[in-house]
Amino acid sequence: MEILIPLLILFPFAVAAVLVFLRKQKVRDIVMYTGSVLVMVLAGLVLFFWIQNGCTPIELFVNTHLVDSLMLAVEFFLMGLVAALCGRRHKYLIVLLSVTQTLLLAWLELFGPALPEMAHIRIDRLSILMCLIVAVIGGLICLYAVGYMRGYHHHHKEFRDRRPFFFAMLFVFLGAMFGLVLSENLLWIDFFWEITSICSFLLIGYTQTEEAIHNSLRALWMNLLGGLGFAVAITYSALSLSTVSLQAVVSQGAVIPVALLAFAGLTKSAQFPFSQWLLGAMVAPTPTSALLHSATMVKAGVYMLLRLSPALNDTLTGQMVALIGGFTFFAASLLAISQSDGKKVLAYSTISNLGLITACAGVGMHETVWAAIFLLIFHAVSKSMLFQDVGAVENALGSRDIEDMQALMLRLPRLASIMVIGIAGMFLAPFGMLISKWAALKAFVDADNVLLVLLLAFGSATTMFYWTKWLGRILSISRVRMAHDVTKPNEWVSLYAHAVFMVLLCATFPLLSGWVVDPMLTEMFSVSVQVLSTDNMLLMIIMLCCIFLLPSCSYLFTRNLSHRYVISYMGGANAGDNNHFVDSLGEKKELQISNWYMTDLFGEKRLLHPCIIISAAGLAVMLCIILVGGAV
Repeated sequence: MEILIPLLILFPFAVAAVLVFLRKQKVRDIVMYTGSVLVMVLAGLVLFFWIQNGCTPIELFVNTHLVDSLMLAVEFFLMGLVAALCGRRHKYLIVLLSVTQTLLLAWLELFGPALPEMAHIRIDRLSILMCLIVAVIGGLICLYAVGYMRGYHHHHKEFRDRRPFFFAMLFVFLGAMFGLVLSENLLWIDFFWEITSICSFLLIGYTQTEEAIHNSLRALWMNLLGGLGFAVAITYSALSLSTVSLQAVVSQGAVIPVALLAFAGLTKSAQFPFSQWLLGAMVAPTPTSALLHSATMVKAGVYMLLRLSPALNDTLTGQMVALIGGFTFFAASLLAISQSDGKKVLAYSTISNLGLITACAGVGMHETVWAAIFLLIFHAVSKSMLFQDVGAVENALGSRDIEDMQALMLRLPRLASIMVIGIAGMFLAPFGMLISKWAALKAFVDADNVLLVLLLAFGSATTMFYWTKWLGRILSISRVRMAHDVTKPNEWVSLYAHAVFMVLLCATFPLLSGWVVDPMLTEMFSVSVQVLSTDNMLLMIIMLCCIFLLPSCSYLFTRNLSHRYVISYMGGANAGDNNHFVDSLGEKKELQISNWYMTDLFGEKRLLHPCIIISAAGLAVMLCIILVGGAV
């Protein structure tokens, strides 16, 4: 493990260093394929040796003075990079945020109090789970990116081709996430935390358009604001608690550092009022969206909140986190109704589901964290698959608008089938997202939290509304222009792998609960509670089998029947086909059917800014009360 863990963290950085200088496409593609597969293999080896060790927590690397010095040097380099890029655009607030937190932590490391020796790496069940998500989902996204970016620059010749830089940043992201989830020392976690912030800034601004640059700068200042809270939390813990161990801070339940770390987690996980940075990430190529939304950036935020969850139960900080998460879940679901852009629907859905995970972590009960972990797993697979699928559909149709996906099952059946699996995984029974929401609802009821129950109930109903509209559009039958599938073989590898993972996760739900999640919660809370009974889980498996069995039986019984083209009934106004009707003046007109997006009720112009203001005011008031109360 002492060799394997550094290799897992450093290998993606080494691949990134090689990719930056590769200009030959064939060689670069080979490096991408090899690097992606080896990242998964390394994570698998970590899992294997951890199981061999008895699945018990492992702590490593106590004396790390040389590594600490190198990390400090890299932090100053990153500070200079941010200052140079942002100062050139007169974004002095961003420069101030970066300089302040870097100098604060540099002072602590160089002139701060001597702290007791501690392990800097901790391998437990949650960190292993996160490593597997990052390696498998992130590795598949890297495989997908090779073919997608080739088609992307074929269709978007107006953008400068910077694929070596783009691919390198993907691997830097993976390395930073491995370091983040495996670190126990808060200084190390903060180091990798800031790398993810800067990577997202560079990837969002990839096309270098004014919109992309504006959105990337917004993402940077919001995440650096959370990073400043992280730095203050570390400094307070070192000066007042004489520790920079995450486990120690959580076990002591220290109010101020827990509140500041939770604030950093809220910014990174794109909770209101910080959601706009994730929405702005849609200007980047699809692999960026898939990576940010599924395996990296936002998962770093909810990972931190899950780590803090034992210290959040029945506290004012926990109430703050739970209310912000619940409000985000409900508000983002409403806003998603008004969107017809497929990637934007996915973005709001991501924010909404992250809000529910955040609310579960804020409540901090055994049952809510059980739901949060399952939500995290299923969301990672579903969102990565859906973003990649929408990107492939956009390359084929020239549009990612849901209205342009009419009869997609006829036009692009393979892509449509994968999209149906992804959408079903987000809101239909017995797929894991819905079961996890049910468990969260039960836990909120048991906790007598009426507000969270209402937010979850109405937010879930709203979720069903926008997913059903999209699903209906894909499965509708009409005479439309056929499309040519331009999806590359490596993209299909990633898409098929995601679809298989989604089905397997649903089929093995009881095993995941009994072998993975329940022991993880026992490790976190030192108590074992069965959230779902065995009978309920078996019922879910039977429902899943029926989903695949019924269409197969239907096909067997109807395959030899004659097919007849049926004209739709339109009150006597049908013009003889399903594409035209006769109006009240007797004129023949083309029939157009579209979804209702209710922009006047739930559009961004009506809801987005009020939601930001309400959440910002509530967060500021509660955070001030917590910090003042903790100081007193």
